[in-house]
Amino acid sequence: MCGIVGYIGHREAYPIVIKGLKRLEYRGYDSAGLMLFDGSETVNLSKTKGKVVDLEEKANREIALSGKLGMGHTRWATHGVPNDINSHPHVSNNGELTIIHNGIIENYASLKAELIKRGYVFHSDTDTEVLVNLIEDIQKKGNLKLGHAVQVALKQVVGAYAIAVFDKKKTDEIIVARLGSPLAIGVGEGEFFIASDASPFIEYTSNVIYLEDEEMAIVRTNKPIRIRKVKDDSLVAPYVQELQLSLDQIEKGGYDYFMLKEIYEQPSVIKDTYRGRLLVNEGMIRMAGIDDNLERFINAKRILIVACGTSWHAGLVAEYILEEYTRIPVEVEYASEFRYRNPIINKDDVLIAISQSGETADTLAAIKLAKDSGAFVFGVCNVVGSSISRDTHAGAYTHAGPEIGVASTKAFTTQITVLVLMALRVAKEKGTLSHSEYHKLLVGLESIPNKVEKCLQTNEVVQEISKVFKDATNFLYLGRGYNFPVALEGALKLKEISYIHAEGYPAAEMKHGPIALIDEQMPVVVIAQKKGHYDKVVSNIQEIKSRKGKIIAVVTKGDVQVKELADYVIEIPEIEESLSPILTTIPLQLLSYHIAVMRGCNVDQPRNLAKSVTVE
Repeated sequence: MCGIVGYIGHREAYPIVIKGLKRLEYRGYDSAGLMLFDGSETVNLSKTKGKVVDLEEKANREIALSGKLGMGHTRWATHGVPNDINSHPHVSNNGELTIIHNGIIENYASLKAELIKRGYVFHSDTDTEVLVNLIEDIQKKGNLKLGHAVQVALKQVVGAYAIAVFDKKKTDEIIVARLGSPLAIGVGEGEFFIASDASPFIEYTSNVIYLEDEEMAIVRTNKPIRIRKVKDDSLVAPYVQELQLSLDQIEKGGYDYFMLKEIYEQPSVIKDTYRGRLLVNEGMIRMAGIDDNLERFINAKRILIVACGTSWHAGLVAEYILEEYTRIPVEVEYASEFRYRNPIINKDDVLIAISQSGETADTLAAIKLAKDSGAFVFGVCNVVGSSISRDTHAGAYTHAGPEIGVASTKAFTTQITVLVLMALRVAKEKGTLSHSEYHKLLVGLESIPNKVEKCLQTNEVVQEISKVFKDATNFLYLGRGYNFPVALEGALKLKEISYIHAEGYPAAEMKHGPIALIDEQMPVVVIAQKKGHYDKVVSNIQEIKSRKGKIIAVVTKGDVQVKELADYVIEIPEIEESLSPILTTIPLQLLSYHIAVMRGCNVDQPRNLAKSVTVE
């Protein structure tokens, strides 16, 4: 949510800031703004409701675009409606301080009331304008330097923040800080780049510092960076990492949308995810995060999985896989509920936290809760250097590469790939899986990329089906066993990007309510793999058919029985039942994509949604 970009150095700031804001559009936003400073007395400011392209047009009309220092922001409205005034940057009453802010200041109302008593005037409805005036007030009263004033102010606020603050009296300096919202600093030769993630500055430097929570940094032209702890002012040695990211990974590569590109990347990223881990010829799985902590998994009395959205669906698939192969009880929780319901967590529990971005606020809070209770915490995430990768005891990256589309696709399939690897590694060590079954699953997992390629070949069939149902107002998705979570995920994808109401259900639960909705206007997507509960699913299809429902069936290639019953059929390759969610989800991703495009929706930036939810 929200995006921050900043630059200070020897280059012109405007092209870097505007391009950086475009790179961060995937995070979700409703307004945008920027400031530029050319060394004179004037801070050039432009901001607007709408898209970055609207900001670009407005800035070109209204302000001088020169300056070697600049900051930009894409805003997701929290306090105050989306409009030009509430857009960032915000300026202090004396006109000297400029701030951009990602996050929420929870105690802003009491701070604002106190500042109003002191004569401060507010022009916006935002919590951010309160923060910048609080910094001004502290700076004025104590005659403090900006860095010290920011530090004192942050000790008084409650909430989450990633901020960048500029004082026009200090023309070669930007102060940044974070708590709960990500912030990366790109380190160049005599220059610094500031952003919510590394994508805005990837072509300028491969060196990056990820600020930790409650750290503040002073970045200055041609001077070393200084990092301090907000609470006690202690110095922190900067940890510079090399980016594992390339420019072509964050470009569309000829596709109309990032989402379609990412759907088609799945064969390669699944292979990247198991490369070096899945050693079929040796009959082995190597995962450092598991290998170094095997005793914690083998002796676990229970595994807790916490996640949100698509990652929660991956966790549901993992529940089936882990319980079947390791025989360890598993509970899957929404992180947002887990953190607030006073859960029972024991020292012999293992908590697996799943997040594409590694910055999901609720999941991070659940991690802290589990660690405080003495549980072992294992992270599954995609972004190297993210908060989850740093806050967990151990973990595994998915190696999916940047996922720009808001609706997760390759994140889901690579998360399941990692979770399967984990389950098989622990099951082998525990002896809860026969050698023949273990080897069969290794071979099956290795075959997945080629089989995903075959699933992608259903694209034209799916496109034709999409033409029929693009104007539907409701969809029902049904699955059983391993593919019940896929039904949930398929419904979520359709809701997210096409704005069609859709619900996922276990197929057997249809008779406990949803069957009342079925008529000739109701498309029903049924996942009917020729494994597991096939005969039961066939019975469910017959019940739908007798009530004139329109059936879209995802079936195993060569299926005859369901093919005769369904109105539309999408065939995919045969695979072991526990691995089938990686395949069955592909045509559902394509279905949601094509329907959304045909409805004229912005697939990569659906309304009201952000890529990563970094605040509550």
